[in-house]
Amino acid sequence: MTRLKLTTRLEEWPTHSPFRITGKVWTSVPLLIVEVSDGEHTGRGEGAGVYYRDDTPAKMIRTVETVREAIEAGITRAELQQLLPPGGARNAVDCALWELEARQKETTVMALAGIADPRPLVTVCTVGADTPEAMAQQALAYGGVPALKLKLTEDPSNADRVRAVRAACPKAWIGVDANQGLNRATTEKLLPVLLEANVALLEQPVVAGQDASLDGLKSRIPLAADESAQSLADLPSLIGRYQVVNIKLDKCGGLTEALEIARQASVLGLKVMVGNMLGTSWSMAPAYVVGQHCDVVDLDGPLLLGRDRDVAATYRDGRIEISPLVWGGTDAAAFA
Repeated sequence: MTRLKLTTRLEEWPTHSPFRITGKVWTSVPLLIVEVSDGEHTGRGEGAGVYYRDDTPAKMIRTVETVREAIEAGITRAELQQLLPPGGARNAVDCALWELEARQKETTVMALAGIADPRPLVTVCTVGADTPEAMAQQALAYGGVPALKLKLTEDPSNADRVRAVRAACPKAWIGVDANQGLNRATTEKLLPVLLEANVALLEQPVVAGQDASLDGLKSRIPLAADESAQSLADLPSLIGRYQVVNIKLDKCGGLTEALEIARQASVLGLKVMVGNMLGTSWSMAPAYVVGQHCDVVDLDGPLLLGRDRDVAATYRDGRIEISPLVWGGTDAAAFA
């Protein structure tokens, strides 16, 4: 096995404006960058971590450094699954190993993943939680994109938020994300409003671990598990409570497990969604691979930043397309 050289660093990327969800406001996004080189080729990985589990880039970089010797000895992606638990640290290393392998074989990560003809994807564009009027203006500022995701909170303004955005964007597909801000009673109270507004998806209404409170809930709107679906091990607990699983590479620990979640979720009859924990195009690109298998795509993270990588994903008319020159392909790509 060829010895590898591991490089790690922390970066901070400002948001273009404060981004609010239940219990959290971002003004910048800290990231862990991992590079793994064989001396000729280099693979890159980016991880944001999982903020509500205190899985921060500052902690992630220490985690990666504790296994530096094993990585540099020439670790495989399969071995990495046993070396590190799910989370942002494993995600960054796993993605770097995927890109390294693609470059060594003079191919792309898409091809390694068995995807011969990747397609542009419709991605939701996220509207951060704010006043109803401000959220309507946020939605309109996207310029008529086909899909929106509204962040809701634990306060009583959710119904007015949904109504305001629907009035402003009558033709858009709309999903809403409570980020654990509701409970069984407030979910039941909100559902008629969501139906009236033709909302297509309700994401993570209740606190993770309290999912049994959803047992018997009669909802004509599909429910998506996000915080309740951290890794492959959580899939069985979703059956009967959720209809969609939101896969995020920072949660499950990389592209390797994300692809397996997508496969097994389909076997279990769950629809699949790919999301992100914010980040640059280096985070979106491996998730874009998973997105080729997904029913719902939420990969608009760079749109919430003040800037992106110099070689970056293309967003046009509510669709995302990511060239292998951004990540996952030839060494000819500039390291932006």
